[in-house]
This record gives sequence, C-alpha cells and structure tokens, in this order.
Amino acid sequence: MPATGRGALSGRVVVVDPGHNGVTVARINNRQVDAGGGRRKACNTSGTANSRMSEHELNWKVASLVVEQLRSRGATVWLTRPDDKGVGPCVDERAGIGNRVGADLVLSIHADGNTSASARGFHVIVAQSMKGGPEAQAQSQNVAGLVREQMKTTGMPVSTYLGRKGIHIRSDIAGVNLSEPPAVMLEMGNMRHPKDAALFAQAGFRQRVATGLTNAVQNALR
Repeated sequence: MPATGRGALSGRVVVVDPGHNGVTVARINNRQVDAGGGRRKACNTSGTANSRMSEHELNWKVASLVVEQLRSRGATVWLTRPDDKGVGPCVDERAGIGNRVGADLVLSIHADGNTSASARGFHVIVAQSMKGGPEAQAQSQNVAGLVREQMKTTGMPVSTYLGRKGIHIRSDIAGVNLSEPPAVMLEMGNMRHPKDAALFAQAGFRQRVATGLTNAVQNALR
C-alpha cells in the first residue's frame, strides 16, 4: 500500500503483520513449517480469545490503525494478510514477505493467552538468532526498546510474567527468526486477564497502541 502523505517515513518500507488468521482450518494451520534454527512449527492458528473478542480480530484492528498512520507519514506498507476473514499465510511466509519486499522493518502484532490469574501486561519479543545476522539482531533490540517505551504510555503495564523489563528473547518464533530486516513481535497484553481484556475492548486504547507503534517505527528509522 503506497504512502498517503509525506513525512518522516517517506521512502521507507514497513511490513505490518497482524498475527494469526481469521479462520482456523486444521489441515492448514497444523501443517509444520520452518521456524528457523532447525525448528519446525505449526503454520498458524486463529490465536487466543476472551469473552469480548478474538486475538486475530484485535490484532487486525490495531494493525489497520498502524497501517493508516504509517502511510500518512510517508511509508509504503505491506500487510502479511489482506483481511480478517481468511487463512494464512504460514508463519515462515510472513517472514518471507519482509525479506522479498526489502522492508526496512517488520512489526508483528499479537496478544498473549496466558491462563495464570496473575499474568498481565505487554512484552516485546526479539529473536535469539536471525536470518539477517548480528546487525539485524542488534537493530531489532533497539526497535524493541523503542516499542517498550511507547507501550508504557498506553495504560498497559509491563509484563509481570515473561521477559526482562518487557523484552523477551526467544528462539522459536519463525516471524523474527527468519527475518532478514529488523523484526519484533509485540504481545500487547494478556487476553485472558480481565484488566488487559477491558483495555483491549477500548477503541481509545487501541488507538494509543497504534500511535505508539507508529512513533516507535519512526524513531527506529530516522
């Protein structure tokens, strides 16, 4: 999607990945694909849910707002899925999109589904090892820090259960492992925690997250 305005992100290419799929088809979503580092992982699923909404719906709502803001600031944006109704692409293909289009940055948007009563808050995932090598890993760490600082302004607390100060290093996430450009995955909070779920249901909160993510991308690509 081309830019709709000119601004600080003019000439930049950003991939936005609204995590998961709108529909679950077992034979597709359970298919094992490359996750990097010799690992295999399920293609994808529709994600978690609570009584208010599904994760894939939340991810799509926030991603749509991010895309609008990025384009208004001059960025060309690629979405990894065209709507919230279909199936796919698999997690390895989502990373492949960013690699093929020469993205400056890849932003994957999710929400967690931890069942612990005390588990709430956001965290940002970065890869232990990336296809893009040490430079991409270092840049991703920087982006993760920028996303964390922006998320602190949204009303969602830092995770109480995963990561260190809101940043979690993992070796099993295909979307960041297989990425050549810098890439991070945001877990906006825990859909199963009632306080987080109440925030997710608020349009104002979703808008704050979108603005924060757009600001983080702009700061990273200066």
